[in-house]
Amino acid sequence: MTDDDRIAIVGLACRVPGAEGPAELWANLTGGVDAVRRLSATDLTSAGLPAETVTDPGFVPAFGWLAGLTDFDAALFGYSAADAALLDPQHRLFLEVAWWALEDGGYGRTDPETQVGVFAGCGANRYLRHHLLGNPAVQPAGGLMEDWDDLLAGGTCDYLPSRVAYALDLKGPAVAVQTSCSSSLVAVCQAAQSLLDYRCDLAIAGGAAVVSTRQAGYRHRPGGTLAADGACRPYDADASGQVFGNGAGAVLLKRLADAVADDDHIHGVLAGWAVNNDGADRAGFTAPGFTGQAAVVAEALAAADWQPADVGFVEGHGSGTAIGDALEIESLTRAYRMRTDRSGYCVLGSVKSGVGNLDAAAGVVGLIKAVLAVRHGVIPGTLHFRRPHRDIDLAATPFVVTATEQKWAGPRRAGVSSFGLGGTNAHVLVEEPPVRPVVDAEPPWALLPLSAADPRALRQLAGRLAEHLDSRAGTSLTDAAYTLATGRARLPHRAAVVARDLSQAVAALRSVAGGPESEGARPVPGDAPDELRDQAAGWRRGGAVPATAGRRTPLPGYPFQRDRHWIEPPGSRR
Repeated sequence: MTDDDRIAIVGLACRVPGAEGPAELWANLTGGVDAVRRLSATDLTSAGLPAETVTDPGFVPAFGWLAGLTDFDAALFGYSAADAALLDPQHRLFLEVAWWALEDGGYGRTDPETQVGVFAGCGANRYLRHHLLGNPAVQPAGGLMEDWDDLLAGGTCDYLPSRVAYALDLKGPAVAVQTSCSSSLVAVCQAAQSLLDYRCDLAIAGGAAVVSTRQAGYRHRPGGTLAADGACRPYDADASGQVFGNGAGAVLLKRLADAVADDDHIHGVLAGWAVNNDGADRAGFTAPGFTGQAAVVAEALAAADWQPADVGFVEGHGSGTAIGDALEIESLTRAYRMRTDRSGYCVLGSVKSGVGNLDAAAGVVGLIKAVLAVRHGVIPGTLHFRRPHRDIDLAATPFVVTATEQKWAGPRRAGVSSFGLGGTNAHVLVEEPPVRPVVDAEPPWALLPLSAADPRALRQLAGRLAEHLDSRAGTSLTDAAYTLATGRARLPHRAAVVARDLSQAVAALRSVAGGPESEGARPVPGDAPDELRDQAAGWRRGGAVPATAGRRTPLPGYPFQRDRHWIEPPGSRR
């Protein structure tokens, strides 16, 4: 691909087990944290599991549980409490990460003429099945099809991207992508192609999955696909299967040339991608296909015009099933051997070892991990790996799997694979972003405008921003001011900070964070320019802030006020 055909990743967002965003995910990845929970008998029985299930010798009490699954900031997204309670948790999660992805890119408030697309998928609506159907509290009064429309629209997969487009007023294409575990990575490929075809100017791509609406384990069956010990061990000799988890992730994409011209913060660059299906060339409908997986990797490499010898890391599908992992490495090796005879140089890993298989969200979370690895120049280790499975001859392949992190050697180029049940395969290639020019001089003063839907969120937002600026000494105050003024939603509760340097801004933000319920007027330094003093007062009264020179920079995401919106399942004992 030429520079004109590449796609910039300008925003990242996720909620996964153990992490409320990419920064926490990265800390867990580099810290060797296994976020798959080992649930206690109390956890399980309080979640409604029968005692005989919990004490079953074949029951494995492990799951990638996501905290706050019952909670949602309904009012912010325009939902009543009653309507929010009918909404599939997968839709709730994706609304949040879509909002955060836009904010991370500095596009939380976009020009009305900017076409923003949404490409996303989710898993089956288990909330509808287990909590709503058969529940007399929510059953439609009549028996006609139209009586069920509102209930079904609250969680059907088809409506996921359209729900985001409606809630956030996005007018580009909104396309549901449903290819099982590869849904979110296929969505990334579809979004990238839509950008190249000029169907939109920005695109949100990703997915969400709530595999279980309660803290629950599973029954292990010998020869099955679920792990015997509750640990996901990709490519390892002791691998016995996968562990599932709940989560969501999204990336914000933009044509690279446009992102460079607009001086966006670029996390990474998509250099090539491919999607295919195994067809009938596999043992069964649910079995993986060797030929299709090899072909999709080779097609992506050809699209990027990359040599396999230059790829230092592959974020694999790696679900921890012995047959699937062995076949994946065999197919990767076939694709790489077309153009290199090197062995043992490319690190292979899987984020599933730490968060579980996130179903429809798995691919985009793997992409986020790869982007972070490319950006930081560090490849995290794969948890639980000790030695390769007996069916995997790693020494004869270009790949190496390690439990310890590796410093990047050579160009920072990575591949990401995601393979869906049913045979739809996706592979994308990501590389480090172009170097952003350094700005030497900064104006002597900056105005940081904040807004939120309620006073509590406003104080939390000020506190988050203070911690962010305090922990990142190199942050440009001018860029932060520009991003807040141009790239965040304008909400009714306001505060404004005027400062000449980071330390003064941090102190003032902490004052806002610790302030009273009503934000009111905030003190402005006595020597601040009158112009900024007037602008701060106007912002607090509900006006706009003129955009000054600056560049988009990642800042903390909106602090959602998550209240419980949940309908107990029929016959619940709680």
